[in-house]
Amino acid sequence: MRDIGRRYFFTAAGALATASAIGSNAYATGHARDAGTADEYVDVQLLNITDLHGYLQGAPGAHSRITGAGGATYTVGGVAYMAAHLERLRADHRNSLFFAPGDLFSGWEFDAASLADEPTIEALNALGLDFASAGNHEFDKSATFLTSHIGKGVPYPTVDRDDFFEDSTGHRFRGANFPYYSANMVWNESGKTVLSPYNIVYVDAGRGRTLPIGFIHLTALGAETFPGSYQPGLRTLDELETANRCAAELKSRGVNAIVLSMHDGAVAGSDFSSGSNPSGPAYELALRVTSDIDAIVTGHWHCAFTMMLPDPQGNPRPFVEAGCYGQLINEINLRLDPVTGEVIRPLTTATNHPNTREVTPHPELRSIADYWAGYATRRAATPLGTQSASFTRRRNAAGESSMGDLVADWALWAGGQPHGPMDDAGGNPNIPAELAVIAVAPRVGQAIIAGDLVRDEASGGIITLGRAWNAVGFGDPIMTVTVTGAQIHDALEEQWAPTADGGLSFAPLAVSANVRYTFDAAGPVGRRVDPAEVFIGNAALDPARSYRLAAPSYTLINQDGYSAFSGFTAPVRHTRDFESFVEFLRTQKQLTPAPLNRVAVKNAEVPGARIGSVPEHFQQQSDGGKVPRPEAALRTALTGGPEGQRSPGGFRVPC
Repeated sequence: MRDIGRRYFFTAAGALATASAIGSNAYATGHARDAGTADEYVDVQLLNITDLHGYLQGAPGAHSRITGAGGATYTVGGVAYMAAHLERLRADHRNSLFFAPGDLFSGWEFDAASLADEPTIEALNALGLDFASAGNHEFDKSATFLTSHIGKGVPYPTVDRDDFFEDSTGHRFRGANFPYYSANMVWNESGKTVLSPYNIVYVDAGRGRTLPIGFIHLTALGAETFPGSYQPGLRTLDELETANRCAAELKSRGVNAIVLSMHDGAVAGSDFSSGSNPSGPAYELALRVTSDIDAIVTGHWHCAFTMMLPDPQGNPRPFVEAGCYGQLINEINLRLDPVTGEVIRPLTTATNHPNTREVTPHPELRSIADYWAGYATRRAATPLGTQSASFTRRRNAAGESSMGDLVADWALWAGGQPHGPMDDAGGNPNIPAELAVIAVAPRVGQAIIAGDLVRDEASGGIITLGRAWNAVGFGDPIMTVTVTGAQIHDALEEQWAPTADGGLSFAPLAVSANVRYTFDAAGPVGRRVDPAEVFIGNAALDPARSYRLAAPSYTLINQDGYSAFSGFTAPVRHTRDFESFVEFLRTQKQLTPAPLNRVAVKNAEVPGARIGSVPEHFQQQSDGGKVPRPEAALRTALTGGPEGQRSPGGFRVPC
């Protein structure tokens, strides 16, 4: 037992160990309920959100509802409501800090993503965000984009088209008013951190004194190999080792209160107001990371929980995650010893507050969100080019479609583009692609093609930015990689697979215009494509030769079900898909569907011949709506497929 000031507290290590398995309320001990009266200590309020992903107007679809204690549900989301809740929560707190463990921008909402994420930064500036950890999606364009454009407001390359838009106040983009941090994202060649690893905030301790609080920031391990943030010039360091090292550095600098803000997460039940049966990488780290860390704030998994876990010495500390898309505001209240600055752990509390809409929305934030929604609507009508006829996903017997061919041709074009001013230096030489493939109906996940480009007769066939943006893209880059001819052949064979009921599934790959091949409808699985009948240009495929291939990152890292591409070498990242497709249409100016003659079928009429059935599936949300394509990619990566089976080998979620 320990006498702390005027109070007498205790911690029961055994009881806390049990709580780590079954969950607990968000009080370090029962005494924490009275922490508000502990005036002899320095009160510090920590407010945090995570994984906003640019959803300024509110959470999409089923994500606008969230479940709390007793199964109660709440309608949530929207930065205007968040601002009102933040005002209420900050009231009467002398020391209040507002931060986030990542994935605030670089989401999938057209209102933000098509405007270089500048709307999200304006909103976060107005919300008074103090600092943030870099999530994997903060690297979706590049580290240079994060530090130069988001951090400093540097324009690139075409003002009012690519970026540097006029904001709700009439000013051009000036960058974030808050810094980003990451202790474990480093440049691959030098090993130097891309961002500062931690920050120290000094809080008011009264009578002219201040006390330091250190914040360590982590980016999800392996973020540089996730489909959206695939960055060959970067790498991530081990989370546990990095956190322990930074904590030791902070302690050596006299910082005795330390918070870990990590963009990696866990699952801990379905009740946002508590936590139960936790699992995941953040949970595994929380049990092992140094006891010098007093609170652990997580993100990345889009989960919602708040609970206390024992540190390695058995003392309680908060372990929290605040959902996603602006659903929740998490609040941790720390009490610091006024002399040493140490956290009085038994008085710690943590609460997830739903960002409900029954409050009066904050006028400034409502104005910002509405301004950018209107701007995006006008921008969506921007003409990019024209089309002479419609491009559709309707496939012929060989699995070929005009839309599939168009997107494969775009991928080949994208794989030959030079790097721009916001692309990261380093990595492999940018050697143009020789061919491209696109999964038009993958066996797992969802297709990069989301819609048809139907000719608008009224406008004379004008293709607008909004139609193009919504037709193609996950938010992942096109990549060029080196593969062998044998890998290309094997991937073509992987289009067919037997089904459990004795049938044959067909997951066709679209190929670029310089590729022709024939498959045997009577051939067995694995022997349907003869390399001698695959032509790239005028030359037959050489299984022993190396080729430069362009394809979406999602396909190349085997999230579409084509494992043959695994083991590729010399990856080079290009522009994200929806941005790149828009630029392709600008460049082409006039589109005309090509004949569907890239894939031929032989022996289709012989007895026993089978083309195979094409899988048609999409993931649904609980309300029956279609899951947004990027989130479907996340779910597939987490579960290993649409059937919901967790992928083997651990908890890592490459979202």
